[in-house]
Amino acid sequence: MNHTKRWLIPPAISAEADSSLSAYPPILRQILFNRGYANQAEAEAYLGAAEPVEANPLLLTDMAAAVDRIRHAVSRGEQIAIYGDYDVDGVSATALLCQTFRALGVSVRAYIPHRFEEGYGLNKEALGTLKAEGVKLVITVDCGIRSLDEADHARAIGLDLIITDHHHPADGELPAATAVVDPKRPGDVYPDKDLAGVGIAYKLAQALLAPRAVGGNVLPQSGQAAAGTDLSSLLDLVALGTVADLAPLVGENRALVRRGLEQLRQMRRRGLFALANVAGIAPGKVNGTQIGFVLGPRLNAAGRLESALQALELLTTEDPVAAGLLAQRLDVQNRNRQALTRTIQAQAEEIALADDPGAYLLFAAHPEFNAGVVGLAASRLAEAHYRPAVVVAMGTDESRGSCRSISEFHITDALDECRDLLVRHGGHAAAAGFTVRNENLPELVRRLKAIAAAALSGKDLRPTLVADADVPLTTVRPDLLAQLVDLEPTGYGNPEAGFVARDVKVRGSRAVGAEGKHLKLVLEDERGFTHDGIGFRLGHLQAALPARVDMLFTYEVNEYNGRIGYQLNLKDIKAAGLDD
Repeated sequence: MNHTKRWLIPPAISAEADSSLSAYPPILRQILFNRGYANQAEAEAYLGAAEPVEANPLLLTDMAAAVDRIRHAVSRGEQIAIYGDYDVDGVSATALLCQTFRALGVSVRAYIPHRFEEGYGLNKEALGTLKAEGVKLVITVDCGIRSLDEADHARAIGLDLIITDHHHPADGELPAATAVVDPKRPGDVYPDKDLAGVGIAYKLAQALLAPRAVGGNVLPQSGQAAAGTDLSSLLDLVALGTVADLAPLVGENRALVRRGLEQLRQMRRRGLFALANVAGIAPGKVNGTQIGFVLGPRLNAAGRLESALQALELLTTEDPVAAGLLAQRLDVQNRNRQALTRTIQAQAEEIALADDPGAYLLFAAHPEFNAGVVGLAASRLAEAHYRPAVVVAMGTDESRGSCRSISEFHITDALDECRDLLVRHGGHAAAAGFTVRNENLPELVRRLKAIAAAALSGKDLRPTLVADADVPLTTVRPDLLAQLVDLEPTGYGNPEAGFVARDVKVRGSRAVGAEGKHLKLVLEDERGFTHDGIGFRLGHLQAALPARVDMLFTYEVNEYNGRIGYQLNLKDIKAAGLDD
């Protein structure tokens, strides 16, 4: 039984922190210490998801200018367009601002580019179309910070532009817009730099709707409008976009998502209620994991295969019949997306490994790849081989690629080094996208592989799994979950509590799911108590599973057909006694 992952368990809690956190159970003390909370005041703030201090949206550079321009547009009856991205973050941010403006009685239209026909972000043709249709002001969400040429074009045709984004600008250079609201722009003093695109949209809504925050720079509100502009009603959208975009669940994000999940569980949006029903989620029990693995992929499926406008309509419709039909359509699209992803992943893996099996960066390009799912295929490749991966859908003249990376390699920095070859690009440390002219594709491959080799050569490239504590399996009982509940919402940046149990007896094992992908175990602890375990994508381990194992896992409720049970969610397994 080969074992290729490293397990990391942080040092035991210090005596000083253990004393300071004595109000909490021992396991929770260790978890708090691991996350950097070493005294009771810090622990209470974290467990209560208290916002550090409700940050004034006007601390964001250009926010006041954005509010002033919006007020001017409203006073003159100008047409406003919200220009979003086609992923969940962009779609939820678009829905949020549309809801805000409509509640204020302001005419607004949404524009989300078509992934296959227009690509990511602002494009000149779309701006020209909006201008011709009478739009005077365009507000971007989750895009625009790198759209320098497009911003110049908007100005040239007399279209005012407000950019709200959360991505890094290119070399600190900003587009020439009426306002550029992005906490990552140079010199911005907003205290939390990790807000998602929908989080920035929320701060704009907050600036528009909260008179104290903006010192009078607010839209006049009628009694009717004011009744529909409760900021808390927007937080379900903030939770959706923030979790789906893998924004770190710390600081303000964590506080907003916790409150947003409370809103989401009320399922006041007909579309989300219908989508939860189709996906088999009990509406009152939605959590961050279900956003990331159930709701988010279905909302993303529309933009990956057809048009993200379907997802936007689902988030905004008041018609229960339309909501049900849209939910069913997104569910079908998601199943199609899953099948397509598996096919492209297999093809991309074959191409990348045949070309250069020892490469530090995997690269696969093909004209038949679907541009909507190349990012998912790249993610699977990076996960399977623990190398940065690039998968490209080749077009007639230009090709579009998606990149996924590992913690040791900043993929967007690598693309920045190749900017002279690219039409456009952007992203984060772990994920990015680009468009390239086909004649530049071979040189791009050569350069990216050289950059990766220089950065990664000589490093121990194995994925690392982090657990909070080594525990006897006898301590893993349902009352443990009551100690862990206040860690929520968990996700990127604030992981679920993980544990390692050693020398555990395997009472039974079987591969389950399509093609035996998953591993189902019955495990016995030292007192003879049995535990159910499920290892997603670990089915391949079943054939050579030893009688006693060490395992790294999280602990969770398993509710199925109305029956509530408890199970170990196995992240990795190895033969008992092997080194970590």
